[in-house]
Amino acid sequence: MPHHLGPASRKRAIERIRTEEFDVLVIGAGVTGAGCALDAASRGLTVAVVEQRDLASGTSSRSSKLIHGGLRYLEQLNFRLVREALRERSLLIQHLAPHLVRPVQFLYPLRHRIWERLYVGTGIALYDFLAKLGGNPLPRHRHLSRSGALRAIPSLSKDSLVGGIQYYDAQVDDARHTLAVTRTAAANGAAVATSMRVTGLVRSNGRIVGAEATCLETGDQLEIRARHIINATGVWTDAVETMAGNTQVDVTASKGIHLVVPRDRIAGDSGMIIKTKTSVLFLIPWRNHWLIGTTDTTWNLDLAHPAASAADIDYLLRHINEVLQEPLTKDDVQGVYAGLRPLLTGESDATSKLSREHGVWHTAPGLTTVAGGKYTTYRVMAQDTVDAAVQDLGGPIPASATAELPLVGADGYQAMWNRRQSIAAESGLTVLQIERLLSRHGTLATEVLGIITARPELAAALPGSDDYLLAEAVYAVVAESALHLDDVLTRRTRISIEAWDRGIAAGEAIAPLMAELLGWDDTDIERELEHYAARVAAERESQTKSDDRTADAARLGAPDVRRMGQ
Repeated sequence: MPHHLGPASRKRAIERIRTEEFDVLVIGAGVTGAGCALDAASRGLTVAVVEQRDLASGTSSRSSKLIHGGLRYLEQLNFRLVREALRERSLLIQHLAPHLVRPVQFLYPLRHRIWERLYVGTGIALYDFLAKLGGNPLPRHRHLSRSGALRAIPSLSKDSLVGGIQYYDAQVDDARHTLAVTRTAAANGAAVATSMRVTGLVRSNGRIVGAEATCLETGDQLEIRARHIINATGVWTDAVETMAGNTQVDVTASKGIHLVVPRDRIAGDSGMIIKTKTSVLFLIPWRNHWLIGTTDTTWNLDLAHPAASAADIDYLLRHINEVLQEPLTKDDVQGVYAGLRPLLTGESDATSKLSREHGVWHTAPGLTTVAGGKYTTYRVMAQDTVDAAVQDLGGPIPASATAELPLVGADGYQAMWNRRQSIAAESGLTVLQIERLLSRHGTLATEVLGIITARPELAAALPGSDDYLLAEAVYAVVAESALHLDDVLTRRTRISIEAWDRGIAAGEAIAPLMAELLGWDDTDIERELEHYAARVAAERESQTKSDDRTADAARLGAPDVRRMGQ
């Protein structure tokens, strides 16, 4: 199927890359690059998208997993950004990705009786009003007394609030959403190749006409020809800019970390947002867990594997414990992840004050760069970028169609959700298992169920993580472009942050299944398992270090599994 990104489709994509000249080459397959590929392909342009590691392997799998307008941007009086993001939130929930984006309730605890309720209440009322302009499908906010707030989150300390305001936003599994955007681009004709690192740009008569790339799986060198190139590499933006001859640094990397703790550690049905002296702290319900984040600090070390330090973890625990009856300890932390935000450089050195808006510019003839922005507004960023590229391409090219283009798995999702009990009965799975499959795959869950029909033993849950089935690991390879064990454990599933052993046991069950599909021998299986175990050990070690530099050194003790990263 055209939306399948398996070994065969990767082989076909690489053959196309070797032989075709594309209208557009997109470098980078985070959510922005995937969005650019989808936008361009859905306009009828021929598109290739290459990614040096895995889909969403950078920032786009390490966010707070929220689709939101950003209350703090209202405080900065950035009404345009908030309204734009809320419009996109509405589109995603109702039309583009209802299987992946769903409402989440938040509590804003109030600490002052009159002025704060008036100030914050006015801001949240404006937030709801701006959302309504974009067709808001979510309930309006409501004011709560202290007892009402404590009913929403019983674990809160009574002394930490005098009342609260409850409002709604939305959340997403960011890595799976980026995957869906990429698969939708492939369904519209885009050639997608991961493990493909761009090493240089090709020029002709003063114009950039292609890129030199290396396949990190085989070491093969390729030249990709394209009429226009889009640089959507996030925190790697400046590396591509330098290839084009622009040595000015435009993007700053800001590190944000999140803690993952079991749901039973905090009693409550609602998320929470807490304003600190420097930023905001979120407590976010995440399946059987809570996410706690985030930090916001400048990072100028390794970009591929940013490390969370003990100081980062202590910072989050200290702030969340200020409002809890029973404090959390490091023993409660089941998982930790760190990501980098690509921020457009501003006048201030403080990353919390740099722009969350995106910028699009022409670096050189034949090259357009996009950077900055919020995950929520990826579609707008992509539209703006392709609009800029189209000006260079010339000719009658249609306008963006992505506002009306549901992602793969979205069409018919609600009807299939309504039939989940009968689907469970027919498949032999539980209703809960069907619900989990639908929330990750949408209507493409039928393809996972087809794998189980062919091989019933794959209906078993993965060791150490009952949320996922063996069949999903197989599907990750045959349809979702997974090439390495790390891809499955970290991004196709979220076992690496949700399991106490961070995926070691699940990896033992998954690796032989991947070997059948990817042609691995026993040495390859052992290599994948050893790499993943080393990665987990390096991350755990980095999280004991007191500062970024020593944490980074510890994390780099486990090299990247892809060939050129070794």
